[in-house]
Amino acid sequence: MSDFERGAAHLRGELLAHSYRMLGSWHEAEDAVQETYLRGWRAWDAFEQRSSVRTWLHRIATNVCLNVARDRGRRALPSGLGAPTGDGDGPPDVLPPQTWIEPFPGDRADLRLALVAAMQTLPPVQRAVFLLRDVLAFPAAEVAEIMDMSVGAVKSSLQRARTRLAEVDQGPDDVVEPRSPQARRLLDAYVTAFETADVEALMAVVRVDVTLELLPNRQWFAGVADCSPVFAMAVGRPGDWRMDRVIVNGQPGVTAHLYGQPYGIAVLDVRHDGIAGVTVFGDPALADGWVGVDR
Repeated sequence: MSDFERGAAHLRGELLAHSYRMLGSWHEAEDAVQETYLRGWRAWDAFEQRSSVRTWLHRIATNVCLNVARDRGRRALPSGLGAPTGDGDGPPDVLPPQTWIEPFPGDRADLRLALVAAMQTLPPVQRAVFLLRDVLAFPAAEVAEIMDMSVGAVKSSLQRARTRLAEVDQGPDDVVEPRSPQARRLLDAYVTAFETADVEALMAVVRVDVTLELLPNRQWFAGVADCSPVFAMAVGRPGDWRMDRVIVNGQPGVTAHLYGQPYGIAVLDVRHDGIAGVTVFGDPALADGWVGVDR
């Protein structure tokens, strides 16, 4: 193992999560980390360790992500693109794959879908400063080094980012940890309702203000009155669905198979008083290979 590999290998998971928060895409984050390691390996002999390897690699990764973010529009969830619809029978308005936020495997609370979506509303530089300072806890002086900014500019950018995220208000205090008994109970109820086609049981565990997002469609639904007809159409007949429990973006979720074929992933926003939201990623490629919840 080379000196670079010894110094950099243990940072891959942290760099991958950082790149995902920056870009909102699992695939782009993977590519960004690969590019980061390639650049780091090429520059290792010139690296004089005036900073830590962690700081140095985060500087490379952040610059890679900034270049990607500047070259395209922001990724978002449907709820960030417009008002909810009440028409579940309308024609689909399909979003291109490069425009919507992708799910990320893992149980870290700072990867929750709503938080990642909120971060995408920030300009790329503010996003990077916020993540480096408030999520990764780099000192302001190191963030300034990573971003090639003055400490004063870092503090100003951070304050603007914090103000914007406070306006979005994506930090509810009633979120349930995904492995808690309450989360498991609600996840079990969700799975059983789909596998037995029991719409009433499903509606019994969702909140009155439940939201439903069905990617890649732009349309989304808010409130039990508008969501229930969509759920009723989706559950089908007993045995249509098979679901495996997983943790996605620090939230309870399922990988889903419909009629025996891969369908996608659903991520649940679980609160103490019920399921507050369901985000469905209708991509068959996502249905296999995720780490399950320990039973």
